[in-house]
Amino acid sequence: MARNVEFNQEEAVRKAMEVFWKKGYNGASMRDLTDAMQINPSSLYNTIGDKRQLFIRCIHDYTQGRIQAVKKHAANFKSPLKALVSIINESVNSILYASNSCLAIKTTFELAVTDKDVQAILKNESDLTYDFFLSLVRRALEEKEIDPATDAEMMADYIVNSFTGWHESYILHQDAARIKKMAKYLITQISR
Repeated sequence: MARNVEFNQEEAVRKAMEVFWKKGYNGASMRDLTDAMQINPSSLYNTIGDKRQLFIRCIHDYTQGRIQAVKKHAANFKSPLKALVSIINESVNSILYASNSCLAIKTTFELAVTDKDVQAILKNESDLTYDFFLSLVRRALEEKEIDPATDAEMMADYIVNSFTGWHESYILHQDAARIKKMAKYLITQISR
């Protein structure tokens, strides 16, 4: 009789996420994943499912973790403008110094066009991120920290889309000064 292999699913999923992050969905083999997770394929199939189900769980966990992290970071600031500036600077640091670029952005270009479930997860994260930045911009307007003529919706969109563009730019050009200059420009636009 086969024995059930017990393992820490959360830890195993985190290890699989690292593989997907490095190799992408299509580049990651089942062997890559089960080796990293330190489980056999039958344990994966019996608990989480196939490669796609594992990926869906990974990208869901990743996007939820990002939203929680940015909200937690912003909570450290009384000023919504200071929170925005700090988040922008943290994004720059992540782009320039993290070992992997954004998993959500990589996944958008690899799978979101063809996989509706992945697209839905990424759209949800994008919507939540937009709503969060919109709330910060509106608070900054209420507290008269930014120009009262600022279109809050446009500014929130501008911030979110800037992050995506910076990731792409850095992947292609590896130009840290360029990313820092764009961030400084964004902060100037917000702070007018």
